[in-house]
Amino acid sequence: MHQNVLSEQEPEYVSEKKAKLGIRFFFIYLFVYAGFVAIGVLNYELLAVEVFRGINLAVFYGFGLIIFAILLGVLYNYYCNRYEAEPGKKEGGAL
Repeated sequence: MHQNVLSEQEPEYVSEKKAKLGIRFFFIYLFVYAGFVAIGVLNYELLAVEVFRGINLAVFYGFGLIIFAILLGVLYNYYCNRYEAEPGKKEGGAL
């Protein structure tokens, strides 16, 4: 089988944009996760409060963190593919 593999590396500014986006997403997730940790440290009784049909805040927030991480991963992949598809465009893009 023959695979069509690009022998050229991506332009440096594309790598920089992808790295900056990854760092932004990391700090967004860190902020949301820090909220969970802060609740656990400062007011752990709050995590036992029922928020939806018998599910307490700890479980709800925990699953929310997992879903949010998956969403950020999908968004990161989407934007990175856009950056790679338009390598001639140095400026612009979302975020």
